[in-house]
Amino acid sequence: MRINRSTFARSAQAALGGLLAGYAALAVAELVSAAVRPESGPVTAVGGAAIDRTPPALKDWAIRNFGTNDKLVLQLGIVVVLGLLAVVLGLFALRHRRTGAAGVLLFGVVGGAAAVTRPDSTGLTDALPSLVGALAGAGLLYLLIGRLTAVRDPEAPAASGWSRRGFLVAAGAAAVASTAAGALGRQLNSTRGRGAAATRDAVRLPAAASPAASVPRGASLRVAGISPFTTPNADFYRVDTALVVPKVSADTWRLRIHGKGVDRPRTYTYADLLGRDLIERDVTLTCVSNEVGGPYVGNARWLGVRLADLLREAGVRPPSKGGPADQLVARSVDGMTLGSPVEDVMDGRDAMLAVGMNGQPLPFEHGFPVRMLVPGLYGYVSACKWIQDIELTTFASYDPYWVKRKWARRAPIKTQARIDTPKPFARLGVGATTVAGVAWAQHRGIDRVEVRVDDGPWRDADLAVEDTADTWRQWSFPWQAAAGGHTLTVRATDRTGAVQTEERTRTIPDGASGRHSVVVSVD
Repeated sequence: MRINRSTFARSAQAALGGLLAGYAALAVAELVSAAVRPESGPVTAVGGAAIDRTPPALKDWAIRNFGTNDKLVLQLGIVVVLGLLAVVLGLFALRHRRTGAAGVLLFGVVGGAAAVTRPDSTGLTDALPSLVGALAGAGLLYLLIGRLTAVRDPEAPAASGWSRRGFLVAAGAAAVASTAAGALGRQLNSTRGRGAAATRDAVRLPAAASPAASVPRGASLRVAGISPFTTPNADFYRVDTALVVPKVSADTWRLRIHGKGVDRPRTYTYADLLGRDLIERDVTLTCVSNEVGGPYVGNARWLGVRLADLLREAGVRPPSKGGPADQLVARSVDGMTLGSPVEDVMDGRDAMLAVGMNGQPLPFEHGFPVRMLVPGLYGYVSACKWIQDIELTTFASYDPYWVKRKWARRAPIKTQARIDTPKPFARLGVGATTVAGVAWAQHRGIDRVEVRVDDGPWRDADLAVEDTADTWRQWSFPWQAAAGGHTLTVRATDRTGAVQTEERTRTIPDGASGRHSVVVSVD
């Protein structure tokens, strides 16, 4: 069957018109979001809504396979889907011009609805970027399709030439204007971020009233391939739901403490916290999405205010002393909520509101101006970044974000050990080699690490000197490697005497368990 070349050309131009309409809608939305707030853009709003509604198993799969690039993959996926839908609308508009344009408006309504229903929404104005962008896209699609259908007889050479020239001129102008609008929007949004960055640059962290001791000699092993004892800020893992990293000004930041059992509600500024006695501690954080042997664990030196001191000043008592609240709900500026046991926060451990990380103000990606951390608890129940509100309540009366998605209410970090070197499927030479890695059981401490080669006996590894019970501990194991394929397995024992279980479980609902192993070849 022969394809009518003129019909094919018109269809291709209609598809291009749909793409340009979608591109214009996103570009104009970007520009409008600069006047509202960056988080109100349609891709961010729809992406956030998608994250909120993604089944935990799928979300965990994305983190496992894409790591910290999971948000980029999601955003690219949204753009691709929108592009395909725009092509369909362009083709549909060739026959039903008004209905096709109305389809673009419908997607604007969807984006606006996603924006205003986000936990961090500031009101109906959050819908403006999606709606205005969709209006621009719908108008452009209507115009471009009008150029193609201006003359009813597409077979007439003169008519075809005029409609195609008109289409190409309009399409080119739209592409240029859309690109300019999008670039201006990105520039204005980045300018807003630069204001917050300027406040961070101006921060001079005070010396800690209770400084951390120097890392003991022997805590950091000189073994090639092992994770450094202190994780550099740039290498520290990041797992959260924020598609746009919040850029909060230290000058305008506030923290409110209120709720059940709070006799004296308080509000603090960033300067208030810096003016208090600060503590400095080495603490290892772990994400509950960390698979056995996974990378989502890191150790840093944190500077901050004891959270228990702030709670006591507000009149809060732990349940063990008659306090009515057993859950502390921390809220982030992006709407995230995390729930921590009040008893754990106030039991004497170094739970803090951190302002510094490895000698610097917190990076924006890790919570500037202030984040919370509680040694011994997985991040999803303790490590609220960009914190702005603390409410005292009960586990029975409120389910935070992750609990609503079937994760456990309480989540102490499980005892784990990881082999850092050799890497999986490494090819080694016969003879002496060093197996090494890290082990952690925050707030309990690591007392023993053992390694097994194939199905042989468990043999003790050499432990590095311990810094504190709240940090991971490096270990090494000298191995005389014989030719052939081998499986190396590691297990740890914490200070309570509990041995790392061999039973494999998923990360859901309260963290993965099992023993890490790697397969190597020795030639």
